[in-house]
Amino acid sequence: MGRRYSKLPSELLKNADSFDVMVMDVAHTYEAYLNAKENKKGMGDFVSQDDLEAYHTKVTGKEK
Repeated sequence: MGRRYSKLPSELLKNADSFDVMVMDVAHTYEAYLNAKENKKGMGDFVSQDDLEAYHTKVTGKEK
Protein backbone atom coordinates (compact mmCIF):
# COMPACT_ATOMS: atom_id res chain seq x y z
CA MET A 1 0.00 0.00 0.00
CA GLY A 2 2.85 2.32 0.84
CA ARG A 3 4.51 1.54 -2.48
CA ARG A 4 1.29 1.86 -4.43
CA TYR A 5 0.20 5.20 -2.90
CA SER A 6 3.70 6.61 -2.21
CA LYS A 7 3.25 6.68 1.56
CA LEU A 8 5.89 6.05 4.15
CA PRO A 9 5.25 3.17 6.58
CA SER A 10 5.09 5.68 9.44
CA GLU A 11 2.36 7.61 7.59
CA LEU A 12 0.37 4.43 7.08
CA LEU A 13 0.64 3.47 10.73
CA LYS A 14 -0.35 6.97 11.82
CA ASN A 15 -3.26 7.56 9.43
CA ALA A 16 -4.48 4.16 8.25
CA ASP A 17 -7.38 2.30 9.79
CA SER A 18 -7.52 -1.45 10.33
CA PHE A 19 -9.04 -2.07 6.89
CA ASP A 20 -6.14 -0.26 5.21
CA VAL A 21 -3.65 -2.37 7.14
CA MET A 22 -5.51 -5.56 6.22
CA VAL A 23 -5.50 -4.61 2.53
CA MET A 24 -1.78 -3.85 2.75
CA ASP A 25 -1.14 -7.27 4.32
CA VAL A 26 -3.19 -9.13 1.69
CA ALA A 27 -1.45 -7.26 -1.14
CA HIS A 28 2.00 -8.02 0.30
CA THR A 29 1.17 -11.70 0.81
CA TYR A 30 -0.21 -12.02 -2.72
CA GLU A 31 2.90 -10.36 -4.12
CA ALA A 32 5.08 -12.83 -2.19
CA TYR A 33 2.94 -15.70 -3.51
CA LEU A 34 3.33 -14.55 -7.12
CA ASN A 35 7.07 -14.11 -6.65
CA ALA A 36 7.43 -17.61 -5.18
CA LYS A 37 5.30 -19.07 -7.98
CA GLU A 38 7.38 -17.31 -10.62
CA ASN A 39 10.64 -18.56 -9.08
CA LYS A 40 9.24 -22.10 -8.66
CA LYS A 41 9.65 -21.97 -4.90
CA GLY A 42 7.02 -22.99 -2.42
CA MET A 43 5.56 -20.51 -0.01
CA GLY A 44 6.06 -22.79 2.97
CA ASP A 45 4.27 -22.25 6.22
CA PHE A 46 4.06 -18.64 7.32
CA VAL A 47 3.39 -19.63 10.91
CA SER A 48 3.70 -23.09 12.40
CA GLN A 49 0.80 -24.75 14.19
CA ASP A 50 2.71 -24.64 17.48
CA ASP A 51 3.24 -20.89 17.15
CA LEU A 52 -0.45 -20.34 16.40
CA GLU A 53 -1.43 -22.32 19.50
CA ALA A 54 1.06 -20.34 21.62
CA TYR A 55 -0.37 -17.04 20.30
CA HIS A 56 -3.90 -18.26 21.03
CA THR A 57 -2.98 -19.22 24.59
CA LYS A 58 -1.21 -15.90 25.15
CA VAL A 59 -4.14 -13.84 23.86
CA THR A 60 -7.05 -15.75 25.34
CA GLY A 61 -5.39 -17.24 28.39
CA LYS A 62 -6.99 -20.59 27.50
CA GLU A 63 -5.48 -23.79 26.25
CA LYS A 64 -6.82 -25.20 23.01
